[in-house]
Amino acid sequence: MGSFVSGFTLGLSLILAIGAQNAFVLKQGLKKQHVFLVCSICALSDAVLIFLGVSGFGVMVEQYPSIEKISRYAGALFLIFFGLKSLYSAYHNSHVLNPEGEEPTSTIKIAFICLAFTWLNPHVYLDTVVLLGSVSTQFESARAFGFGAITSSFVFFFSLGYSARILIPIFKKPLAWKVLEAFVGFLMLGLAVSLLV
Repeated sequence: MGSFVSGFTLGLSLILAIGAQNAFVLKQGLKKQHVFLVCSICALSDAVLIFLGVSGFGVMVEQYPSIEKISRYAGALFLIFFGLKSLYSAYHNSHVLNPEGEEPTSTIKIAFICLAFTWLNPHVYLDTVVLLGSVSTQFESARAFGFGAITSSFVFFFSLGYSARILIPIFKKPLAWKVLEAFVGFLMLGLAVSLLV
Protein backbone atom coordinates (compact mmCIF):
# COMPACT_ATOMS: atom_id res chain seq x y z
CA MET A 1 0.00 0.00 0.00
CA GLY A 2 2.92 2.35 0.76
CA SER A 3 4.31 1.87 -2.75
CA PHE A 4 0.92 2.65 -4.32
CA VAL A 5 0.48 5.83 -2.24
CA SER A 6 4.03 6.99 -3.06
CA GLY A 7 3.44 6.38 -6.77
CA PHE A 8 0.10 8.19 -6.65
CA THR A 9 1.58 11.19 -4.79
CA LEU A 10 4.66 11.56 -6.99
CA GLY A 11 2.66 11.00 -10.19
CA LEU A 12 0.13 13.66 -9.17
CA SER A 13 2.81 16.17 -8.22
CA LEU A 14 4.45 15.78 -11.65
CA ILE A 15 1.29 16.44 -13.67
CA LEU A 16 -0.18 19.23 -11.51
CA ALA A 17 1.99 21.90 -13.12
CA ILE A 18 0.14 23.86 -15.80
CA GLY A 19 1.40 22.82 -19.20
CA ALA A 20 0.21 22.73 -22.78
CA GLN A 21 -1.53 19.38 -22.36
CA ASN A 22 -3.40 20.48 -19.21
CA ALA A 23 -4.44 23.76 -20.87
CA PHE A 24 -5.83 21.78 -23.83
CA VAL A 25 -7.80 19.47 -21.53
CA LEU A 26 -9.20 22.52 -19.71
CA LYS A 27 -10.27 24.17 -22.99
CA GLN A 28 -12.05 21.03 -24.17
CA GLY A 29 -13.78 20.77 -20.79
CA LEU A 30 -14.98 24.36 -21.10
CA LYS A 31 -16.29 23.70 -24.61
CA LYS A 32 -17.84 20.37 -23.50
CA GLN A 33 -16.36 18.82 -26.64
CA HIS A 34 -14.82 15.33 -26.70
CA VAL A 35 -13.98 15.57 -22.98
CA PHE A 36 -14.04 11.81 -22.37
CA LEU A 37 -11.89 11.17 -25.45
CA VAL A 38 -9.31 13.81 -24.50
CA CYS A 39 -9.09 12.69 -20.86
CA SER A 40 -8.82 9.05 -21.95
CA ILE A 41 -6.03 9.75 -24.46
CA CYS A 42 -4.01 11.71 -21.88
CA ALA A 43 -4.48 9.18 -19.08
CA LEU A 44 -3.92 6.09 -21.26
CA SER A 45 -0.80 7.65 -22.82
CA ASP A 46 0.57 8.30 -19.34
CA ALA A 47 -0.30 4.74 -18.35
CA VAL A 48 1.68 3.32 -21.30
CA LEU A 49 4.69 5.57 -20.58
CA ILE A 50 4.66 4.86 -16.84
CA PHE A 51 4.41 1.13 -17.54
CA LEU A 52 7.41 1.36 -19.89
CA GLY A 53 9.37 3.34 -17.30
CA VAL A 54 8.61 0.89 -14.48
CA SER A 55 9.45 -1.99 -16.85
CA GLY A 56 12.94 -0.59 -17.46
CA PHE A 57 12.52 1.44 -20.67
CA GLY A 58 13.90 4.50 -18.84
CA VAL A 59 17.37 2.96 -19.00
CA MET A 60 17.12 2.78 -22.80
CA VAL A 61 16.11 6.45 -23.05
CA GLU A 62 19.16 7.37 -20.95
CA GLN A 63 21.42 5.31 -23.22
CA TYR A 64 20.02 6.88 -26.41
CA PRO A 65 19.70 10.62 -25.74
CA SER A 66 18.78 11.24 -29.40
CA ILE A 67 15.23 10.06 -28.55
CA GLU A 68 14.88 12.98 -26.15
CA LYS A 69 16.47 15.42 -28.63
CA ILE A 70 14.15 14.51 -31.50
CA SER A 71 11.04 14.78 -29.33
CA ARG A 72 12.26 18.11 -27.93
CA TYR A 73 12.53 19.79 -31.37
CA ALA A 74 9.32 18.25 -32.70
CA GLY A 75 7.52 19.32 -29.51
CA ALA A 76 8.89 22.87 -29.74
CA LEU A 77 7.67 23.24 -33.35
CA PHE A 78 4.23 21.98 -32.42
CA LEU A 79 4.01 24.31 -29.39
CA ILE A 80 5.08 27.34 -31.48
CA PHE A 81 2.40 26.58 -34.08
CA PHE A 82 -0.36 26.04 -31.51
CA GLY A 83 0.77 29.00 -29.37
CA LEU A 84 0.65 31.39 -32.34
CA LYS A 85 -2.75 29.99 -33.30
CA SER A 86 -4.08 30.72 -29.78
CA LEU A 87 -2.65 34.26 -29.80
CA TYR A 88 -4.18 34.89 -33.22
CA SER A 89 -7.52 33.64 -31.92
CA ALA A 90 -7.28 35.84 -28.80
CA TYR A 91 -6.62 38.94 -30.91
CA HIS A 92 -8.90 38.40 -33.92
CA ASN A 93 -11.87 36.33 -32.73
CA SER A 94 -14.77 37.53 -30.63
CA HIS A 95 -15.43 34.61 -28.31
CA VAL A 96 -18.71 33.80 -26.70
CA LEU A 97 -18.78 30.41 -25.02
CA ASN A 98 -22.00 28.63 -25.78
CA PRO A 99 -21.13 24.92 -25.50
CA GLU A 100 -24.60 23.74 -26.44
CA GLY A 101 -24.66 25.79 -29.67
CA GLU A 102 -21.05 25.36 -30.80
CA GLU A 103 -20.16 23.35 -33.85
CA PRO A 104 -18.05 20.45 -32.51
CA THR A 105 -14.56 20.01 -33.90
CA SER A 106 -13.91 16.70 -35.66
CA THR A 107 -13.19 13.78 -33.32
CA ILE A 108 -10.16 12.70 -35.36
CA LYS A 109 -8.69 16.22 -35.36
CA ILE A 110 -9.10 16.53 -31.58
CA ALA A 111 -7.58 13.06 -31.05
CA PHE A 112 -4.51 13.94 -33.16
CA ILE A 113 -4.02 17.29 -31.41
CA CYS A 114 -4.28 15.59 -28.03
CA LEU A 115 -1.82 12.85 -29.06
CA ALA A 116 0.62 15.52 -30.28
CA PHE A 117 0.41 17.42 -26.97
CA THR A 118 1.18 14.18 -25.17
CA TRP A 119 3.73 12.35 -27.31
CA LEU A 120 5.67 15.37 -28.65
CA ASN A 121 6.37 16.66 -25.16
CA PRO A 122 9.83 15.56 -24.01
CA HIS A 123 8.97 16.44 -20.40
CA VAL A 124 6.40 13.62 -20.49
CA TYR A 125 9.19 11.12 -21.19
CA LEU A 126 11.44 12.59 -18.53
CA ASP A 127 8.66 12.56 -15.92
CA THR A 128 6.94 9.27 -16.68
CA VAL A 129 9.56 7.03 -18.25
CA VAL A 130 12.84 8.21 -16.72
CA LEU A 131 11.91 9.76 -13.36
CA LEU A 132 9.02 7.51 -12.29
CA GLY A 133 10.81 4.51 -13.80
CA SER A 134 13.98 5.13 -11.81
CA VAL A 135 12.15 6.01 -8.57
CA SER A 136 10.06 2.83 -8.82
CA THR A 137 13.22 0.73 -8.38
CA GLN A 138 13.53 2.03 -4.80
CA PHE A 139 10.26 0.40 -3.74
CA GLU A 140 9.59 -3.17 -2.76
CA SER A 141 6.76 -3.33 -5.27
CA ALA A 142 7.63 -1.34 -8.39
CA ARG A 143 4.38 -2.59 -9.92
CA ALA A 144 2.27 -1.10 -7.08
CA PHE A 145 4.22 2.16 -7.38
CA GLY A 146 3.53 2.29 -11.13
CA PHE A 147 -0.14 1.48 -10.61
CA GLY A 148 -0.36 4.35 -8.10
CA ALA A 149 1.19 6.77 -10.61
CA ILE A 150 -1.16 5.57 -13.36
CA THR A 151 -4.18 5.99 -11.06
CA SER A 152 -3.13 9.58 -10.26
CA SER A 153 -3.05 10.36 -13.98
CA PHE A 154 -6.60 9.08 -14.51
CA VAL A 155 -7.87 10.96 -11.44
CA PHE A 156 -6.17 14.21 -12.50
CA PHE A 157 -7.18 14.32 -16.17
CA PHE A 158 -10.81 13.31 -15.65
CA SER A 159 -11.14 15.75 -12.74
CA LEU A 160 -9.65 18.57 -14.83
CA GLY A 161 -11.74 17.82 -17.92
CA TYR A 162 -15.07 17.48 -16.15
CA SER A 163 -14.64 20.08 -13.39
CA ALA A 164 -13.91 22.74 -16.05
CA ARG A 165 -17.71 22.99 -16.43
CA ILE A 166 -17.82 24.87 -13.12
CA LEU A 167 -16.02 27.74 -14.89
CA ILE A 168 -18.48 27.95 -17.81
CA PRO A 169 -20.43 30.96 -16.40
CA ILE A 170 -17.15 32.93 -16.29
CA PHE A 171 -16.22 31.93 -19.85
CA LYS A 172 -19.55 33.04 -21.29
CA LYS A 173 -17.97 36.51 -21.16
CA PRO A 174 -15.91 37.14 -24.33
CA LEU A 175 -13.08 38.83 -22.38
CA ALA A 176 -12.50 35.76 -20.16
CA TRP A 177 -12.12 33.54 -23.23
CA LYS A 178 -9.73 36.02 -24.87
CA VAL A 179 -7.63 36.05 -21.68
CA LEU A 180 -7.54 32.23 -21.63
CA GLU A 181 -6.54 32.08 -25.33
CA ALA A 182 -3.77 34.65 -24.73
CA PHE A 183 -2.59 32.79 -21.61
CA VAL A 184 -2.49 29.48 -23.48
CA GLY A 185 -0.65 31.11 -26.41
CA PHE A 186 2.04 32.69 -24.23
CA LEU A 187 2.32 29.54 -22.11
CA MET A 188 2.94 27.38 -25.19
CA LEU A 189 5.46 29.79 -26.69
CA GLY A 190 7.25 29.94 -23.33
CA LEU A 191 7.37 26.15 -23.15
CA ALA A 192 8.69 26.01 -26.74
CA VAL A 193 11.50 28.44 -25.85
CA SER A 194 12.35 26.42 -22.73
CA LEU A 195 12.63 23.28 -24.89
CA LEU A 196 14.94 24.98 -27.39
CA VAL A 197 17.21 26.83 -24.94
